[in-house]
Amino acid sequence: MSEASMPAQATTAALLLLEDGRAFHGASYGAQGTALGEAVFTTGMTGYQETLTDPSYARQLIVQTAPHIGNTGVNDADNESTRIWAAGYVVRDAARRPSNWRSEGTLDNELSTQGIVGIQGVDTRAITRHLRERGAMKAGIFSGADAVRPESELLAAVLAQPSMEGAQLAEEVSVQEAYAVEPADHGWEGEPKFSIAAVDLGIKAMTPQRFAERGVRVHVLPASSTFEDIAAVNPDGVFLSNGPGDPATADTQVAMLRAVLDSGTPFFGICFGNQILGRALGFGTYKLRYGHRGINQPVMDRATGKVEVTSQNHGFAVDAPKDGPVTAPEERFGRVEVSHISLNDDVVEGLSCLDIPAFSVQYHPEAAAGPHDSAYLFDRFIDLMASTKAAQTETEENK
Repeated sequence: MSEASMPAQATTAALLLLEDGRAFHGASYGAQGTALGEAVFTTGMTGYQETLTDPSYARQLIVQTAPHIGNTGVNDADNESTRIWAAGYVVRDAARRPSNWRSEGTLDNELSTQGIVGIQGVDTRAITRHLRERGAMKAGIFSGADAVRPESELLAAVLAQPSMEGAQLAEEVSVQEAYAVEPADHGWEGEPKFSIAAVDLGIKAMTPQRFAERGVRVHVLPASSTFEDIAAVNPDGVFLSNGPGDPATADTQVAMLRAVLDSGTPFFGICFGNQILGRALGFGTYKLRYGHRGINQPVMDRATGKVEVTSQNHGFAVDAPKDGPVTAPEERFGRVEVSHISLNDDVVEGLSCLDIPAFSVQYHPEAAAGPHDSAYLFDRFIDLMASTKAAQTETEENK
Protein backbone atom coordinates (compact mmCIF):
# COMPACT_ATOMS: atom_id res chain seq x y z
CA MET A 1 0.00 0.00 0.00
CA SER A 2 1.54 3.30 -1.03
CA GLU A 3 1.74 6.23 1.36
CA ALA A 4 -0.51 8.22 -1.00
CA SER A 5 -3.30 5.64 -0.62
CA MET A 6 -3.19 5.57 3.17
CA PRO A 7 -5.81 7.38 5.25
CA ALA A 8 -4.94 11.01 5.90
CA GLN A 9 -4.25 10.41 9.59
CA ALA A 10 -1.67 7.66 8.91
CA THR A 11 1.50 9.74 8.78
CA THR A 12 3.55 8.24 11.61
CA ALA A 13 5.88 5.34 10.89
CA ALA A 14 5.27 2.01 12.62
CA LEU A 15 7.02 -1.36 12.70
CA LEU A 16 5.85 -4.91 13.36
CA LEU A 17 8.81 -7.00 14.53
CA LEU A 18 8.59 -10.76 15.01
CA GLU A 19 10.80 -12.74 17.37
CA ASP A 20 12.68 -14.36 14.48
CA GLY A 21 13.74 -10.92 13.26
CA ARG A 22 11.24 -10.56 10.41
CA ALA A 23 10.15 -6.91 10.18
CA PHE A 24 7.16 -5.27 8.47
CA HIS A 25 7.06 -1.50 8.06
CA GLY A 26 3.83 0.47 7.90
CA ALA A 27 2.03 3.39 9.53
CA SER A 28 0.58 3.82 12.98
CA TYR A 29 -3.04 2.93 13.63
CA GLY A 30 -4.75 3.80 16.88
CA ALA A 31 -2.50 4.77 19.78
CA GLN A 32 1.23 5.29 19.36
CA GLY A 33 3.89 3.57 21.41
CA THR A 34 4.77 -0.08 21.99
CA ALA A 35 2.57 -3.18 22.06
CA LEU A 36 4.03 -6.58 22.93
CA GLY A 37 2.27 -9.89 22.61
CA GLU A 38 1.90 -13.12 20.68
CA ALA A 39 1.31 -12.50 16.96
CA VAL A 40 -1.69 -14.52 15.72
CA PHE A 41 -3.92 -14.26 12.66
CA THR A 42 -7.70 -14.45 12.39
CA THR A 43 -9.52 -15.30 9.18
CA GLY A 44 -12.90 -13.70 9.86
CA MET A 45 -14.16 -11.44 7.10
CA THR A 46 -16.50 -9.62 9.51
CA GLY A 47 -16.81 -8.99 13.23
CA TYR A 48 -13.62 -7.05 13.95
CA GLN A 49 -15.23 -5.29 16.92
CA GLU A 50 -16.35 -8.55 18.50
CA THR A 51 -12.85 -9.93 17.88
CA LEU A 52 -11.10 -7.02 19.55
CA THR A 53 -13.36 -7.15 22.62
CA ASP A 54 -13.13 -10.95 23.00
CA PRO A 55 -11.16 -11.55 26.24
CA SER A 56 -9.64 -14.68 24.69
CA TYR A 57 -7.32 -12.36 22.71
CA ALA A 58 -5.65 -10.98 25.85
CA ARG A 59 -1.90 -10.48 25.37
CA GLN A 60 -2.09 -11.13 21.62
CA LEU A 61 -1.35 -9.00 18.55
CA ILE A 62 -4.18 -9.69 16.10
CA VAL A 63 -3.36 -9.87 12.40
CA GLN A 64 -6.54 -9.50 10.32
CA THR A 65 -6.40 -11.50 7.10
CA ALA A 66 -9.42 -9.58 5.76
CA PRO A 67 -7.88 -6.65 3.87
CA HIS A 68 -10.35 -3.84 4.67
CA ILE A 69 -10.91 -3.09 8.35
CA GLY A 70 -12.97 -0.37 10.00
CA ASN A 71 -15.55 0.03 7.23
CA THR A 72 -18.56 -0.19 9.56
CA GLY A 73 -17.06 1.80 12.42
CA VAL A 74 -17.75 0.85 16.03
CA ASN A 75 -20.78 0.95 18.33
CA ASP A 76 -21.64 0.09 21.92
CA ALA A 77 -23.99 -2.76 21.02
CA ASP A 78 -21.42 -5.08 19.44
CA ASN A 79 -18.88 -5.13 22.28
CA GLU A 80 -18.36 -8.60 23.75
CA SER A 81 -16.85 -7.20 26.96
CA THR A 82 -16.19 -3.87 28.66
CA ARG A 83 -12.98 -3.12 26.75
CA ILE A 84 -10.59 -4.13 23.98
CA TRP A 85 -8.46 -7.01 25.26
CA ALA A 86 -6.15 -7.46 22.28
CA ALA A 87 -2.63 -6.20 23.01
CA GLY A 88 -2.22 -4.75 19.50
CA TYR A 89 -3.79 -4.69 16.05
CA VAL A 90 -2.37 -5.32 12.55
CA VAL A 91 -4.35 -4.44 9.40
CA ARG A 92 -3.68 -3.86 5.73
CA ASP A 93 -6.18 -1.23 4.55
CA ALA A 94 -7.79 0.82 7.31
CA ALA A 95 -11.03 2.54 6.33
CA ARG A 96 -10.73 6.27 5.72
CA ARG A 97 -14.20 6.73 7.21
CA PRO A 98 -16.92 4.32 8.39
CA SER A 99 -20.13 3.87 6.44
CA ASN A 100 -22.88 2.12 8.36
CA TRP A 101 -26.14 3.26 9.93
CA ARG A 102 -25.14 1.65 13.27
CA SER A 103 -21.76 3.35 13.44
CA GLU A 104 -21.14 5.54 16.49
CA GLY A 105 -17.46 6.24 15.90
CA THR A 106 -14.31 5.18 14.06
CA LEU A 107 -12.21 2.15 14.89
CA ASP A 108 -9.05 4.28 14.74
CA ASN A 109 -10.40 6.62 17.43
CA GLU A 110 -11.59 3.71 19.56
CA LEU A 111 -8.14 2.13 19.46
CA SER A 112 -6.57 5.46 20.39
CA THR A 113 -9.03 6.06 23.23
CA GLN A 114 -8.31 2.67 24.75
CA GLY A 115 -4.55 2.95 24.25
CA ILE A 116 -4.29 0.08 21.76
CA VAL A 117 -1.22 0.36 19.53
CA GLY A 118 -1.76 -0.78 15.95
CA ILE A 119 -0.14 -0.77 12.54
CA GLN A 120 -1.66 -0.42 9.06
CA GLY A 121 -0.38 -0.51 5.51
CA VAL A 122 1.45 -3.81 5.93
CA ASP A 123 1.16 -6.96 3.81
CA THR A 124 -1.03 -9.08 6.08
CA ARG A 125 -0.95 -11.93 3.54
CA ALA A 126 2.83 -12.17 3.91
CA ILE A 127 2.56 -11.96 7.70
CA THR A 128 -0.05 -14.71 7.77
CA ARG A 129 1.99 -16.99 5.51
CA HIS A 130 5.00 -16.43 7.76
CA LEU A 131 3.04 -17.31 10.90
CA ARG A 132 1.54 -20.39 9.23
CA GLU A 133 5.04 -21.62 8.34
CA ARG A 134 6.84 -20.63 11.54
CA GLY A 135 3.97 -20.68 14.04
CA ALA A 136 2.49 -18.02 16.31
CA MET A 137 5.33 -16.17 17.98
CA LYS A 138 6.32 -13.29 20.21
CA ALA A 139 6.14 -9.93 18.47
CA GLY A 140 5.95 -6.21 19.00
CA ILE A 141 4.34 -3.20 17.32
CA PHE A 142 6.36 -0.01 17.63
CA SER A 143 5.23 3.41 16.45
CA GLY A 144 6.13 7.05 16.94
CA ALA A 145 9.37 7.60 18.82
CA ASP A 146 9.59 3.90 19.67
CA ALA A 147 9.74 2.95 15.98
CA VAL A 148 12.99 4.81 15.33
CA ARG A 149 14.96 2.99 18.03
CA PRO A 150 17.54 0.47 16.80
CA GLU A 151 15.91 -2.78 15.76
CA SER A 152 18.32 -4.67 18.01
CA GLU A 153 16.79 -2.91 21.03
CA LEU A 154 13.28 -3.57 19.82
CA LEU A 155 14.02 -7.25 19.20
CA ALA A 156 15.44 -7.56 22.72
CA ALA A 157 12.15 -6.20 24.08
CA VAL A 158 10.18 -8.68 21.97
CA LEU A 159 12.24 -11.63 23.15
CA ALA A 160 12.12 -10.58 26.81
CA GLN A 161 8.32 -10.81 27.07
CA PRO A 162 6.77 -13.94 28.61
CA SER A 163 5.61 -16.78 26.38
CA MET A 164 1.96 -17.74 25.95
CA GLU A 165 2.92 -21.22 27.10
CA GLY A 166 2.62 -21.18 30.87
CA ALA A 167 0.55 -17.97 30.86
CA GLN A 168 -2.27 -17.88 33.44
CA LEU A 169 -4.61 -15.19 32.12
CA ALA A 170 -8.19 -16.23 32.90
CA GLU A 171 -8.12 -14.56 36.30
CA GLU A 172 -6.88 -11.32 34.69
CA VAL A 173 -9.84 -11.01 32.31
CA SER A 174 -12.56 -12.50 34.52
CA VAL A 175 -15.28 -10.56 36.30
CA GLN A 176 -14.34 -9.79 39.90
CA GLU A 177 -17.86 -9.96 41.35
CA ALA A 178 -20.70 -12.31 40.47
CA TYR A 179 -23.77 -11.06 38.60
CA ALA A 180 -26.90 -12.57 37.08
CA VAL A 181 -28.34 -12.39 33.57
CA GLU A 182 -32.11 -12.72 33.69
CA PRO A 183 -34.25 -14.31 30.95
CA ALA A 184 -36.87 -11.56 31.37
CA ASP A 185 -34.32 -9.01 30.17
CA HIS A 186 -33.88 -10.88 26.89
CA GLY A 187 -37.41 -11.49 25.69
CA TRP A 188 -38.31 -14.55 27.79
CA GLU A 189 -41.82 -14.55 29.26
CA GLY A 190 -42.64 -16.46 32.41
CA GLU A 191 -40.46 -18.05 35.06
CA PRO A 192 -36.94 -19.26 34.18
CA LYS A 193 -36.77 -22.89 33.10
CA PHE A 194 -33.37 -23.50 34.65
CA SER A 195 -30.55 -21.74 36.48
CA ILE A 196 -26.87 -22.25 35.68
CA ALA A 197 -23.53 -21.17 37.11
CA ALA A 198 -21.29 -19.83 34.35
CA VAL A 199 -17.66 -19.52 35.39
CA ASP A 200 -16.16 -16.52 33.58
CA LEU A 201 -12.76 -17.43 32.18
CA GLY A 202 -13.10 -14.69 29.56
CA ILE A 203 -16.78 -14.99 28.73
CA LYS A 204 -18.29 -13.06 25.81
CA ALA A 205 -21.44 -11.06 26.53
CA MET A 206 -23.47 -12.91 23.91
CA THR A 207 -23.04 -16.28 25.65
CA PRO A 208 -25.20 -15.65 28.75
CA GLN A 209 -27.63 -13.79 26.49
CA ARG A 210 -28.08 -16.91 24.34
CA PHE A 211 -28.94 -18.87 27.49
CA ALA A 212 -31.28 -16.15 28.77
CA GLU A 213 -33.14 -16.05 25.45
CA ARG A 214 -33.95 -19.72 26.06
CA GLY A 215 -35.29 -19.16 29.58
CA VAL A 216 -32.12 -19.91 31.55
CA ARG A 217 -31.02 -17.66 34.42
CA VAL A 218 -27.23 -17.30 34.32
CA HIS A 219 -25.16 -16.65 37.43
CA VAL A 220 -21.80 -15.42 36.09
CA LEU A 221 -19.05 -16.20 38.60
CA PRO A 222 -15.35 -15.22 38.79
CA ALA A 223 -12.68 -17.53 37.40
CA SER A 224 -11.39 -18.28 40.91
CA SER A 225 -14.76 -19.66 42.07
CA THR A 226 -14.71 -22.87 44.09
CA PHE A 227 -17.19 -25.72 44.01
CA GLU A 228 -18.68 -24.26 47.18
CA ASP A 229 -19.20 -20.91 45.41
CA ILE A 230 -20.98 -22.72 42.60
CA ALA A 231 -23.14 -24.80 44.95
CA ALA A 232 -24.19 -21.61 46.74
CA VAL A 233 -26.27 -20.49 43.73
CA ASN A 234 -27.95 -23.92 43.56
CA PRO A 235 -27.56 -24.34 39.79
CA ASP A 236 -29.18 -26.92 37.56
CA GLY A 237 -26.01 -26.94 35.47
CA VAL A 238 -22.49 -25.56 35.27
CA PHE A 239 -20.91 -23.83 32.27
CA LEU A 240 -17.23 -22.98 31.66
CA SER A 241 -16.54 -20.26 29.11
CA ASN A 242 -13.85 -19.44 26.60
CA GLY A 243 -10.75 -17.59 27.80
CA PRO A 244 -7.09 -16.83 27.21
CA GLY A 245 -3.87 -18.49 28.31
CA ASP A 246 -2.45 -21.95 28.74
CA PRO A 247 -4.91 -24.58 30.07
CA ALA A 248 -1.97 -26.31 31.75
CA THR A 249 -2.05 -23.49 34.31
CA ALA A 250 -5.73 -23.96 35.20
CA ASP A 251 -5.27 -26.30 38.16
CA THR A 252 -7.82 -24.40 40.25
CA GLN A 253 -10.50 -24.74 37.59
CA VAL A 254 -9.65 -28.40 36.95
CA ALA A 255 -10.09 -29.23 40.65
CA MET A 256 -13.36 -27.31 40.76
CA LEU A 257 -14.69 -29.08 37.67
CA ARG A 258 -13.81 -32.51 39.03
CA ALA A 259 -15.95 -31.70 42.06
CA VAL A 260 -18.78 -30.63 39.74
CA LEU A 261 -18.51 -33.88 37.76
CA ASP A 262 -18.39 -35.93 40.99
CA SER A 263 -21.63 -34.23 42.10
CA GLY A 264 -23.49 -35.34 38.98
CA THR A 265 -24.35 -31.76 38.00
CA PRO A 266 -24.75 -31.37 34.20
CA PHE A 267 -21.79 -29.63 32.60
CA PHE A 268 -21.18 -27.77 29.32
CA GLY A 269 -17.88 -26.12 28.35
CA ILE A 270 -16.67 -24.19 25.33
CA CYS A 271 -13.14 -23.37 24.14
CA PHE A 272 -11.06 -22.99 27.35
CA GLY A 273 -13.85 -24.87 29.10
CA ASN A 274 -13.36 -27.77 26.67
CA GLN A 275 -9.66 -27.88 27.51
CA ILE A 276 -10.42 -27.85 31.24
CA LEU A 277 -12.88 -30.73 30.81
CA GLY A 278 -10.15 -32.61 28.97
CA ARG A 279 -7.73 -32.05 31.83
CA ALA A 280 -10.38 -32.92 34.45
CA LEU A 281 -10.91 -36.25 32.69
CA GLY A 282 -7.16 -36.84 32.81
CA PHE A 283 -6.12 -35.95 29.26
CA GLY A 284 -3.30 -33.56 28.39
CA THR A 285 -3.28 -30.35 26.37
CA TYR A 286 -0.75 -28.92 23.94
CA LYS A 287 -0.05 -25.73 22.04
CA LEU A 288 -1.05 -25.59 18.39
CA ARG A 289 1.38 -24.29 15.80
CA TYR A 290 -0.72 -21.25 14.91
CA GLY A 291 -4.13 -22.02 16.37
CA HIS A 292 -7.67 -21.68 15.02
CA ARG A 293 -9.01 -18.13 14.85
CA GLY A 294 -11.88 -16.93 12.71
CA ILE A 295 -15.57 -17.47 11.98
CA ASN A 296 -15.14 -19.91 9.10
CA GLN A 297 -13.64 -23.01 10.75
CA PRO A 298 -15.16 -26.32 9.53
CA VAL A 299 -15.93 -28.95 12.17
CA MET A 300 -17.59 -32.35 11.82
CA ASP A 301 -19.97 -33.83 14.37
CA ARG A 302 -18.80 -37.43 14.38
CA ALA A 303 -22.15 -38.78 15.60
CA THR A 304 -24.14 -37.37 12.69
CA GLY A 305 -21.52 -36.63 10.04
CA LYS A 306 -22.90 -33.10 9.85
CA VAL A 307 -20.40 -30.32 9.15
CA GLU A 308 -20.67 -27.04 11.05
CA VAL A 309 -18.96 -23.80 10.12
CA THR A 310 -17.81 -22.47 13.48
CA SER A 311 -16.38 -19.45 15.26
CA GLN A 312 -13.08 -20.23 16.97
CA ASN A 313 -10.29 -18.53 18.88
CA HIS A 314 -7.81 -20.84 20.55
CA GLY A 315 -4.12 -21.68 20.49
CA PHE A 316 -4.23 -24.85 22.61
CA ALA A 317 -6.01 -28.18 22.16
CA VAL A 318 -6.94 -31.36 24.02
CA ASP A 319 -4.80 -34.45 23.45
CA ALA A 320 -7.38 -37.24 23.50
CA PRO A 321 -7.65 -40.47 21.46
CA LYS A 322 -9.96 -40.18 18.44
CA ASP A 323 -10.49 -43.90 17.80
CA GLY A 324 -13.78 -44.42 19.59
CA PRO A 325 -14.99 -44.35 23.21
CA VAL A 326 -12.30 -44.86 25.82
CA THR A 327 -12.25 -44.95 29.58
CA ALA A 328 -11.10 -41.59 30.88
CA PRO A 329 -7.67 -41.60 32.55
CA GLU A 330 -9.58 -40.41 35.64
CA GLU A 331 -11.51 -43.69 35.63
CA ARG A 332 -14.27 -42.61 38.00
CA PHE A 333 -15.72 -40.47 35.20
CA GLY A 334 -16.28 -43.48 32.97
CA ARG A 335 -16.25 -43.48 29.19
CA VAL A 336 -15.61 -40.48 26.97
CA GLU A 337 -15.37 -39.97 23.23
CA VAL A 338 -14.18 -37.25 20.89
CA SER A 339 -17.45 -35.87 19.52
CA HIS A 340 -16.21 -33.26 17.02
CA ILE A 341 -13.15 -33.00 14.78
CA SER A 342 -11.58 -30.10 12.87
CA LEU A 343 -11.72 -30.75 9.14
CA ASN A 344 -8.67 -28.55 8.58
CA ASP A 345 -6.17 -30.41 10.75
CA ASP A 346 -7.97 -33.22 12.65
CA VAL A 347 -7.70 -31.41 16.00
CA VAL A 348 -10.09 -32.48 18.78
CA GLU A 349 -13.07 -30.08 18.71
CA GLY A 350 -15.38 -31.64 21.27
CA LEU A 351 -15.71 -34.20 24.08
CA SER A 352 -18.77 -36.17 25.14
CA CYS A 353 -18.94 -38.12 28.39
CA LEU A 354 -21.03 -41.26 28.11
CA ASP A 355 -21.51 -42.13 31.79
CA ILE A 356 -21.88 -38.68 33.34
CA PRO A 357 -23.85 -35.62 32.13
CA ALA A 358 -21.03 -33.60 30.59
CA PHE A 359 -19.92 -32.43 27.15
CA SER A 360 -17.88 -29.65 25.58
CA VAL A 361 -16.78 -28.13 22.29
CA GLN A 362 -13.65 -26.23 21.32
CA TYR A 363 -15.52 -23.49 19.46
CA HIS A 364 -17.89 -20.57 20.19
CA PRO A 365 -21.59 -21.39 19.59
CA GLU A 366 -22.80 -17.90 20.58
CA ALA A 367 -21.96 -16.69 17.03
CA ALA A 368 -20.78 -13.16 17.80
CA ALA A 369 -19.58 -12.60 15.22
CA GLY A 370 -20.00 -15.80 13.33
CA PRO A 371 -22.29 -18.44 11.80
CA HIS A 372 -25.28 -19.88 13.65
CA ASP A 373 -24.60 -23.53 12.84
CA SER A 374 -23.76 -24.37 16.46
CA ALA A 375 -26.67 -22.68 18.27
CA TYR A 376 -28.20 -26.11 18.91
CA LEU A 377 -25.57 -26.71 21.59
CA PHE A 378 -27.38 -24.38 23.99
CA ASP A 379 -30.54 -26.44 23.46
CA ARG A 380 -28.56 -29.66 23.95
CA PHE A 381 -27.41 -28.44 27.35
CA ILE A 382 -30.96 -27.49 28.31
CA ASP A 383 -32.14 -30.97 27.28
CA LEU A 384 -29.30 -32.48 29.35
CA MET A 385 -30.37 -30.52 32.43
CA ALA A 386 -33.99 -31.53 31.88
CA SER A 387 -33.22 -35.24 31.52
CA THR A 388 -30.87 -35.21 34.52
CA LYS A 389 -33.48 -33.48 36.67
CA ALA A 390 -36.16 -35.95 35.56
CA ALA A 391 -33.92 -38.90 36.40
CA GLN A 392 -33.14 -37.45 39.84
CA THR A 393 -36.85 -36.89 40.51
CA GLU A 394 -37.66 -40.45 39.50
CA THR A 395 -34.94 -41.78 41.78
CA GLU A 396 -36.27 -39.78 44.72
CA GLU A 397 -39.82 -41.00 44.09
CA ASN A 398 -38.68 -44.63 43.99
CA LYS A 399 -36.89 -44.45 47.33
